[in-house]
Amino acid sequence: MSLRLKEGAFLLGDAHYSNFRPQLEDFLQDIKAKKLRPTQLIFCGDIFDALFGGVPITQNINQEVIDLINDISYDIEIIYIEGNHDFNLKNIFPNVKIFSILKQPIECKYNDKKVLLAHGDIETSFSYSLYTTLVRSRFMLFLLNGINKVTNNKIIKNLNNYLSKKEDCNDFYAFDEFIKSRLKGKYKCDYFIEGHFHQNKSVKFDDFLYINLASFACNQRYFTVKSSKELELMEEIYLKGDVYGTS
Repeated sequence: MSLRLKEGAFLLGDAHYSNFRPQLEDFLQDIKAKKLRPTQLIFCGDIFDALFGGVPITQNINQEVIDLINDISYDIEIIYIEGNHDFNLKNIFPNVKIFSILKQPIECKYNDKKVLLAHGDIETSFSYSLYTTLVRSRFMLFLLNGINKVTNNKIIKNLNNYLSKKEDCNDFYAFDEFIKSRLKGKYKCDYFIEGHFHQNKSVKFDDFLYINLASFACNQRYFTVKSSKELELMEEIYLKGDVYGTS
C-alpha cells in the first residue's frame, strides 16, 4: 500500500482512552464538527487503553469513540497503526487503513522524504515478541473472551482497574542511548516516528531523525505536519491551542 504523508496531517499516539482518560473524545468531536481540520489523521497506537478485536466487551465500553472515528473516516483519511493496547481492529474500523505490528514500521512519502511510522513495540526481545504474537492470536482472544464471559467480565474489569492506576508519564532514563542501541543500522529513512515510550523527544542518528511522540494521555498534545518549506517536519500543538514546540 502506497502512503503519502500530507501537509496538515495530525499525528497522535498513546491517548489510552478510557473512562479515566476521556479527553480523546473531545478532540475527535472537534474534528467531526470541523473546529479542527486535519488533512489526514494518523494514530500511532494505544489510542485506547483496551480495545481488542474478538473481545466484544472492549468494543462495547469504547463504542462512542469508535463511532466517532468511523464517522470521521468517511471525510478524512485515517491511518491506524496498532499498538499493544489496541489490535485486531480491521473489523471494528472498516474504512480505516489498519497496520498490525507485523507491518510496522510503515513507509510514507512526504515529497522527497522517506518517513517510517510505528507504534514502538518492535525491535524487542524474543520473549516480548512471543508474547505479542500469542496475545493477538485468535485462539488466545477466543479463550480470553470465553473466560471473561464466565467470570462476568472480571478479567476486563481487573485490567481496566490496573490500567487506571498505571503511571504513563514518567521520564525514561538514558532514553537516547536506548533508542540508538535499538535502531542503529537497521533502517534507512529521513524520519522515524513512533509513540509507545511517551517521551516527546528527538534523537539524531547519522542518517535520520528519530522522533518519539508525546503521549496524548499525559498532556493532550498532538502533532501536525508542517509545510515542506519548513525545516522541521512537525509542529507540536497543545489541545487548547497553544503551540508548545517543534520537532
